[in-house]
Amino acid sequence: LHSLLIEYTRKAMEKINDSSEYSFILVGFSDCPKLEMVLFIVNFILYSVAVLGNSTIIFLCILDPRLHTPMYFFLANLSFLDLCFSTSCIPQMLVNLWGPDKTISYAGCAVQLFSFLSIGGVECILLAVMAYDCYAAVCKPLHYMVIIGLVNAIVMSPLTMSLSRCGRRRVNHFLCELPALIKMACVDARAVEMLSFTFAVLIVLLPLSLILVSYGYIAAAVLRIKSAAGRWKAFNTCSSHLTVVSLFYGSIIYIYMQPGNSSSQDQGKFLTLFYNLVTPMLNPLIYTLRNKEVKGALKKVLWRK
Repeated sequence: LHSLLIEYTRKAMEKINDSSEYSFILVGFSDCPKLEMVLFIVNFILYSVAVLGNSTIIFLCILDPRLHTPMYFFLANLSFLDLCFSTSCIPQMLVNLWGPDKTISYAGCAVQLFSFLSIGGVECILLAVMAYDCYAAVCKPLHYMVIIGLVNAIVMSPLTMSLSRCGRRRVNHFLCELPALIKMACVDARAVEMLSFTFAVLIVLLPLSLILVSYGYIAAAVLRIKSAAGRWKAFNTCSSHLTVVSLFYGSIIYIYMQPGNSSSQDQGKFLTLFYNLVTPMLNPLIYTLRNKEVKGALKKVLWRK
């Protein structure tokens, strides 16, 4: 009887420990309660602008035949990815900022992590593909970048979610992001960290290197233009893409390319918020809403009788 009681107690404790694996607590900004409502209002406005701006670009590129060109094909895909990227975690963050409940289910955390990694990986490669704005490079690179982004998510999501956490449930972030989940592990996670770093090199540094090389050739060509007006026009054409690349890649490199626990948790939260919300909100403004063709298409749609 005594042995049965011990066995029953052991199984009960295992069930209690296992049950903690089915939900997480997203700490987010709960250590600054006064800041939460301010962040809710600001992020709700930014998210609404991001959804409106990117949706507008997508619909305009579909509706206006003049925008059925390779450049706007890429821009419509970028807007779609930005929309999905922000939506993968910002609504959950807004819910957590609004009320006292900070929990997310194990399945919800896994889906969020997979979506975040796959969409983010695809967008990294898309920005590299956009550096080569030619029609012949449209079809196959799009397939390749989707495959690479999905492979990263398919490999890293199960590995990260399967790490033993010894009952720890508090995620020191506002979403289930890879570095924050790895830091929760109570076992040696250096192999997972190295694999994450390897994928970061393939998905972040390699495309960024290609972008820098392509713009090196562009800069050399621009310097050969004799007229100041011609040089300014060429610079203006490339500046939009360079601005987006700097904003997006800069924050991602800071978070994912640092070894171990060297990055500040608070810095990581705000930088993640930056490339997950601020950059998608700015992309329509930086890329297309200042563009004459897009402005013309917008007027045509709004004033259509």
